[in-house]
Amino acid sequence: MAPARPYWKGYLKLSLVSCPIALYAATSSTERVAFRQISKKTGNRLRQQLIDDVTREPIEPDEKGRGFEVGKNQYLLIENDELEAVTIESNHTIEIDSFVPREQMDERYLDSPYYLVPNEPVGQEAFAVIRDAMRGKDMVALGRIVLAKRERVVMLQPWDKGLVGTTLRYPYEVRDTKDYFDDIPDMKLPKDMLQLAEHILETKAGDFEPEKFEDRYENAVVEMIQRKRAGIPVPTERIAAPAPNVVSLMDALKRSLATEEAKSSEPAAKVKKGKKRAAGQREMLLPIAGKGTAREAAKEKAKEPARPATRQRKAG
Repeated sequence: MAPARPYWKGYLKLSLVSCPIALYAATSSTERVAFRQISKKTGNRLRQQLIDDVTREPIEPDEKGRGFEVGKNQYLLIENDELEAVTIESNHTIEIDSFVPREQMDERYLDSPYYLVPNEPVGQEAFAVIRDAMRGKDMVALGRIVLAKRERVVMLQPWDKGLVGTTLRYPYEVRDTKDYFDDIPDMKLPKDMLQLAEHILETKAGDFEPEKFEDRYENAVVEMIQRKRAGIPVPTERIAAPAPNVVSLMDALKRSLATEEAKSSEPAAKVKKGKKRAAGQREMLLPIAGKGTAREAAKEKAKEPARPATRQRKAG
């Protein structure tokens, strides 16, 4: 179900065909563990304050304005209503300028994804026509939209029953590969070495399954917080990076291949399966900021550390 308030509302227009649409952010970062800045002395949360760069005096929020720099410490004050009055068609309409094959899109230019849905029943048929026409040709649409007071080029592509609009970066925002790749030497690789590497790739081949992605660092942070809240000492020593094992590339490839083949030949019964979550297991034992899957995955771990702490006390 779509959220109550869309990020943007307007019209999708193709030549003389248009339909009202609503745009919603397709991604969210609210599920991550969040930290607040606090005072180490009092434990109270800290608040940022606006300071005048010249007088060094704090100012009130309603004194904050927007300025364009015209000289050293000289700014032209721009009022909000003056910016709002700068109206171009893409403020309220995504007009499709062109259609291009999806395969031609340079992935480096893709920025932020959004979901586009028809906003009124009267426009659903026009929306479906535009969507299905693109799907039949395996093409994406390029248009323009104003978001956060900036015009962005947006790529539209069919996705399930709706459209996904992805804002694109401008060429000046994408760094030239020559600055990074030109110094990489051209190398002629031995055929047998390349074949070994290709074989390793084949043994690790699979499908794109994002539901299996696991943020192990997030899980470790959650476990550390749970231990600290339970009064269990938390280690502060950093794990040193493993020293590089200098071996010949061919030997390393052969060992890698043997390791991967051994993994793939293990009986299915020996493959470790994830624990099945019991009903009502969504919330953590000790709630903390952030409520994503990392917290859920670390829930069971959070219950375990009390035992080793007890053993330590007995040993002392």
